[in-house]
Amino acid sequence: MWTPELYQRAIRFAAIAHDGQQLPGTDLPYLVHLANVAMEVCRALAASPGRYDGDLAVACALLHDTLEDTAVTREELQAEFGPSVAQGVAALTKDKNNMVGKAAQMADSLDRIQQQAPEIALVKLADRITNLQKPPHYWNREKRRAYRQEAEMILERLGTVEDFLRGRLEEKIEAYGQWC
Repeated sequence: MWTPELYQRAIRFAAIAHDGQQLPGTDLPYLVHLANVAMEVCRALAASPGRYDGDLAVACALLHDTLEDTAVTREELQAEFGPSVAQGVAALTKDKNNMVGKAAQMADSLDRIQQQAPEIALVKLADRITNLQKPPHYWNREKRRAYRQEAEMILERLGTVEDFLRGRLEEKIEAYGQWC
């Protein structure tokens, strides 16, 4: 299970960190994405009661883009939420400095996620489920296909961690095919 107090602390921290950011192609605050990822994680936690550390999963869901997309440092995350959350968020963060190309960055991130507690894989699965909505109008067919292929790689590498999210991601990948 997860605690509402931690959820409130994490979403507040994320809201401040992502202040002014918007979902690409929309006028919505970026916080909508983070809340949707956390919702998917909460659904998985409810489907498997007692199997996962809910606080770790929910905190990482709400904070998963802070290192990648804001000025927040790993040290700040660790000071506020502890080493497990900081390590989880770091694993979910693409290393843009040492890797050339999105495929290499994704493969590296998935390697690092697989070395973490299974809760971190839940977040990655939930993140991609949330992102497999109608693609932005400015994405060409090649970009849409590549994004779907990434989703298939995530499913292949992490799908065995949690049955509920695996099923959700399979459904979303299938539905996303209409735009490819």
